[in-house]
Amino acid sequence: MELPLDHLRTLVAVIDGGTLERAATVLGVTPSAVSQRIRALEQRIGRIVLQRTKPVRPTDAGEALVRMARQLALLEHDALAALGEPGTSEHAGGPRIPLAVNADSLITWFMPALATVVAQLPATFELHREDEERTAQLLQDGTVMAAVTAQREPVSGCVATPLGSMRYVPIAERGFAARWFPEGLTRTALEAAPLVDFDAHDTLQSRFAGRHGARDRAPRHIISASAEFAQAIRMGLGWGMLLPGQFEAGVADGSLVVLAHDTIEVPLWWQRWNLVSPLLDLVSDAVADAARASDAIA
Repeated sequence: MELPLDHLRTLVAVIDGGTLERAATVLGVTPSAVSQRIRALEQRIGRIVLQRTKPVRPTDAGEALVRMARQLALLEHDALAALGEPGTSEHAGGPRIPLAVNADSLITWFMPALATVVAQLPATFELHREDEERTAQLLQDGTVMAAVTAQREPVSGCVATPLGSMRYVPIAERGFAARWFPEGLTRTALEAAPLVDFDAHDTLQSRFAGRHGARDRAPRHIISASAEFAQAIRMGLGWGMLLPGQFEAGVADGSLVVLAHDTIEVPLWWQRWNLVSPLLDLVSDAVADAARASDAIA
């Protein structure tokens, strides 16, 4: 079965744009032409490829085709680069590199990897910030070509490489600790003291509290931004788990305290498409080097 490249590119444009109208604008065609291409693709494979939601989402069959289309675009870029041809199939400014990364990695060690790549290659990045427990799904559905993830088992069609572990330390503002933990990390204190979670999926604080005997959930603030998350802890809104580089200055000047020397380690893996690609190799090497150089990765 042959799949027309223009149909595959149209499918990707629809997924990226969220609507047929936005895809039409990007492709320079009418929404009717986009709809006809999607319908022709569905007729060719005998399956529906789009869920007509807002924004549109790929079906399981659509995910497989989106992943294939992005991989073909990557291979096309590598082939053109090997031939010394300027530009790529996407735009003359270089390839677009979609990646998924968790917020803590993004704020502590990941950005130098991007700087290394753009110093060697004209490229643009599209970063999808997602919890490390969920970034692998973006690989599965073809949204990204590589991801920082907590998932060791490779996603189908991908390879996984260990990056090390992020080591989280329980931290509180000194006055907060004196008020809520006068006798240390007792079960009663941990069930009463407010904590700070990054989002509804963040379990680091509750895991730590459970390790020290807590059974009931304490009051919690949800602050879904890494810098503001750390700031909330420094201001005494609640206690939370911070990374090296986020608390040492406060401990040194006495404004922060380490609640316990018991830490939580979150192993990280770099998963990427299992393709022979100089571009993907360059990105992967830069990410591995940045992880090794970071104090946030053990």
